[in-house]
Amino acid sequence: MDQENSKEKSDISSSYKHGKNPEIDAWHTAFYIENHLDYYSYKEHVASPEQVRFMVYLDENDHYYPCSDEMFEAIINRNRSGFLQKKYNEVLQRVLELIDSNIDDDREKTYLESLVIIKYKHETRDEIMLPSRLEKRLLNIFYHRTQIDDPLRFKKAKRNRKVSEALESPEFKKALNHVDLTKLDDPPTTITDIRERVEELELKRLVALAVETPLWDSEDNRKYTENDYKKIFARALTGNGVDKLFDFLGIHGKNNSRGTNISKKILWIADETGEIIIDITIAKYLVKLGHTVIIGVKGGPFFTKVAYTDTQEDEIISKKLEGAYFIDEKSLNKNDLVGILRSDDHIYVISDETQEKTNLLLTSVSYARIFKEVDGIISRGNDQKRRFFNTGFEFTQNIFNISKGDDDSVLISFKPRHPSVINFSHKDLEKKAKTIIDQMKDANENGMTVVFYSGVIGSIPGKIDEAKEIMSVFIQHLKKQFEDTFIINPSHYYEPGMDADDLMYMWEIVQTSSYIDIWRFQTYEDIATSFQIMDKKVPPEWVGKDATYSTGCTKEMIIAQIVQKKNPEMQIIGPAKSKFMRRLDYGVGKMYDERL
Repeated sequence: MDQENSKEKSDISSSYKHGKNPEIDAWHTAFYIENHLDYYSYKEHVASPEQVRFMVYLDENDHYYPCSDEMFEAIINRNRSGFLQKKYNEVLQRVLELIDSNIDDDREKTYLESLVIIKYKHETRDEIMLPSRLEKRLLNIFYHRTQIDDPLRFKKAKRNRKVSEALESPEFKKALNHVDLTKLDDPPTTITDIRERVEELELKRLVALAVETPLWDSEDNRKYTENDYKKIFARALTGNGVDKLFDFLGIHGKNNSRGTNISKKILWIADETGEIIIDITIAKYLVKLGHTVIIGVKGGPFFTKVAYTDTQEDEIISKKLEGAYFIDEKSLNKNDLVGILRSDDHIYVISDETQEKTNLLLTSVSYARIFKEVDGIISRGNDQKRRFFNTGFEFTQNIFNISKGDDDSVLISFKPRHPSVINFSHKDLEKKAKTIIDQMKDANENGMTVVFYSGVIGSIPGKIDEAKEIMSVFIQHLKKQFEDTFIINPSHYYEPGMDADDLMYMWEIVQTSSYIDIWRFQTYEDIATSFQIMDKKVPPEWVGKDATYSTGCTKEMIIAQIVQKKNPEMQIIGPAKSKFMRRLDYGVGKMYDERL
């Protein structure tokens, strides 16, 4: 059903094609600018196209929009005013209700309501504004004028306390631990079977509980009996993702075996306070099964959604997350992220850096990289389901969603990652590095001199293929000159789907292996010789270039000097070390320096 909906939505999103109508193209561009989602206008806040591709699979001319296809179609085609005005009015009413419940002074309340309504009329006049972006702007008026940083803090704390008390109650514990083997299909007969069935039962019960909104929204939670919990646990699990989720977690399906359970890194995108207590309980259970869970939360207060401050300041949540690792760095590279995820911690918390419903255009570099590096995404609630499933866009990860279904069921939806997505895990890169190291080791043992050649590959945008040819031609030239020499040509190891961080992660493992005898950095003379061999003149973009122009070579020169301190016999050949200063940091997802 979900896949059929996705196909239908995809047809909607494909109704707009850039280049067919200049007026619609202009409206499309204005849509991003007016919503403050245009990268070229708001580079400090909006993710670059390359960063977005960490999360969303995009063709060359695609533009990701953080809303459903239905919403985008209404705005881009300007043909559904009634639909848009209804959504806008829902936003206004939520903000006015917030003002009414938090401001006691009548004059101040009237002033603030009037100000919000004036802004509302201005922003919705042209019907180009996303309701979620409108909501952010109206909320900012409230926050800035009142200096109330989290108007629903006490409501959220009360929700969390209710659920925590419920999970600690004898009634819940008895129901959770109750097993009636006579009611099980194909009852287990061995200890291994019993263990596997227990894992399946307990997780299913916790998932069933995760959509029990009265636990945090009602005052009746203390009246729940053991039988009430048993009825909740008997709730049907529906949707195309039920079996796939349990297969993904390694505790369900034909091939289920405790011995073959593969540890997964999971980005668990939390939604509401109250239910976050159950989310954390599930996360801890997944850790017992060998998995690692990164819990994603909002960057700041947004109604009753879980915010990063809640995870540290809310008494209940912070206690539940004792021992978790909080990822505060907003621009982690691959090396740093792998180092963090290899620690002894198994539960992590990260902010998505937004204060609105799921908006991948505004997330941090660290969040985008985690999205790319994990093994799968588990999202929570209907808001996230709309963002991930009611769209024709496909993503770089398999995505699950757990939300309330029809007839009191739990709906588990699944959206597979785009089949063309290529991700290189740190294990993939380490395996590739080991293969190269083994070759270096064999060459070394056979008395050969091992040379590592560092040169420009991606630092001139759009010239990767030419750079690889230049490097290969020159290395072939060196091989004809040198006897018993094993020369590593980095351009042979670049594969589609690799970004600069992937390559640097792999090469640093190789470079610090202590098997390099000579580390040669590309000079302009090398480049000129390559063009001479190819019987070509040096093109303008290559004139004067050498390894100092390369971001990767700059990083590698730093590594080379560290390696040389440990292995003084290693020679470094090429441009002067002091000249490696101008290219220091890759642009996110790019093969060249961020300043380019």
